[in-house]
Amino acid sequence: MNAKRQLSRRMLLALGAWSAMESALSQIAPSRAAVTKIIVGFPPGQATDIVARLLAAQLNTVSANYIVENRPGQGGSIAMGNLAKAPNDGSVMMLSHMSAVATNPHLYNSVPYDSLRDFEAVGLVGDLPFVLVSHPSLPFTDVKGLVDYAKRHPGKLMNASSGNGTVSHLAMEEFKRRLGLDILHVPYKGSGPGLTDVVAGAVPIALETAASVQSLVQDGRLRALGSASPSRLGGALSVPTLDEQGFTGFHASTWLMMLYPAGTSKGLVNSTYGAIQRAMGTPQMQKRLLAMGVLPRQSTSPAEAQAYIAAEYKNWGEVVRRSGVKLD
Repeated sequence: MNAKRQLSRRMLLALGAWSAMESALSQIAPSRAAVTKIIVGFPPGQATDIVARLLAAQLNTVSANYIVENRPGQGGSIAMGNLAKAPNDGSVMMLSHMSAVATNPHLYNSVPYDSLRDFEAVGLVGDLPFVLVSHPSLPFTDVKGLVDYAKRHPGKLMNASSGNGTVSHLAMEEFKRRLGLDILHVPYKGSGPGLTDVVAGAVPIALETAASVQSLVQDGRLRALGSASPSRLGGALSVPTLDEQGFTGFHASTWLMMLYPAGTSKGLVNSTYGAIQRAMGTPQMQKRLLAMGVLPRQSTSPAEAQAYIAAEYKNWGEVVRRSGVKLD
């Protein structure tokens, strides 16, 4: 009987030691969930979705399993709301674009999150410059031709956007405001559906990301009129910038950043930051992103990314207030 008691005591002591060691290890080297969902606030085929799938594939070569889940709506804000309520154990993260973080909270009467409190920034992934495109049947081949046509035919043209309050919406409204153009805005749930209608000729023009229009321009289904980037892009999108065409000072781009829900451990945030840095730094990833019109961009640290959110939130709040755009 004494032997049995001694054995039970030794087992309890061993279990206690293992529990203590496990607790210590979890603090030193936090583990990631077996499967991590990367939420995207747009449908498949949109630029953010494409980048998320490329990044997930690269991460899966060293640390499976990352999967992409699309939750479109309200310019990315529905997905952001989902992330804010998600468990902070590493099972859910989001590749968010600038609009959902920095403009939507100022545009909509309410969004189901607080950009400054509900998220842990991991880091920037890249910038998405915008390109002005049209259906090939239209009687103009550059931005000057578009502007002249729009002024001669006020109210006749329509422009598609990837949703109310997105950069493609706000930037195009600013472009029309500066030039006094009467062009009707038609919002869609993502650039994919909007560009489908531009390809079909239902809507004549769109200002969308280089990543989302690149293949359509290359195949001849869309015509690139000009890029809203400071310098020319490559490949099929190597067309004169708006600056070069005389429309100086008009630039449109958005950034992509990986986020966790607030309360995610700093150890997990830092380890994920390192994994993304390594994935983004591979020559294959850099080449793929540049080829599709995404300019790779990385934060120096999660803390710097968090500070960048605060700065962008303030900056875009002022832009929205100047625009006068307000959504229900």
